[in-house]
This record gives sequence, structure tokens and C-alpha cells, in this order.
Amino acid sequence: MTGLFSRGPPDPKKGTGAKILKEFRGHISAKKYDAALRCGSEYISKVGDHHHDLLFTMGAICHMKARHVQAIKYLDKALEIGSYDTEALLLKAKSHMILGQKSRAIESCKKIQEIDPENKEAIKVLNSANST
Repeated sequence: MTGLFSRGPPDPKKGTGAKILKEFRGHISAKKYDAALRCGSEYISKVGDHHHDLLFTMGAICHMKARHVQAIKYLDKALEIGSYDTEALLLKAKSHMILGQKSRAIESCKKIQEIDPENKEAIKVLNSANST
């Protein structure tokens, strides 16, 4: 019987998720980004897409590997959890710029400026979007 102060039944997803996250972080440390993406996808399929740091890191890796459409999808998911994450917004803006989606890049930069009006990277992206 599970009482008020006793331990409840273990969550089977929790152990699986922790193991996959550990493997994910190991791949990141070893700079094995394709393996990290596979682990991250496995985590999402088994546990769900409610882990902000994992989603942000997946988006950053995709951005770095020039998979910008995929990067934006992961960053959007991360921003659903942490809408004030200026780093996620900045990566999203940069991916939009690379894809030629200037209005969306400007939109992300304006959100950054609402949070951090002095953000130099957002100002650079805005200047770049407005000059081309």
C-alpha cells in the first residue's frame, strides 16, 4: 500500500530516461554529435519531449550541422517550455536567416530585445536582416 509518506511505485520511464540522458551527455562531451542526436531522438520517443536542455541541445547540434529546419523544430519545442530563453531564440533567428526567412528572424530578435534590450548578437542579426 502506498501511504502519504512512503515511496510510491517507481516510474519505469524515469530509469530509462536517466540512462539515455547520461549517454546523450557522454556523446556531447566526446563531440559525437550524430550519436547524440540519435540518443536525443530515442529519449524523446521513449520519455517525451518535455526536457528543455535536451531540446535546446538538439536544436544547437542541428544548427551547427546545417540542419536548420530541424533545428527550428527543436528550438520551438524548447521555447514552449522556456519562452524567455534568449539563446534558443538567437539560434532560431540565425537558422531563419540562413533559410532566408528574414521576417521570422526579426520576430525572434524582437522577442530577445523584449527580454534583453542590449543583446549584441540579436542586434547583429537584426542589422543583417534589415540590410539585405
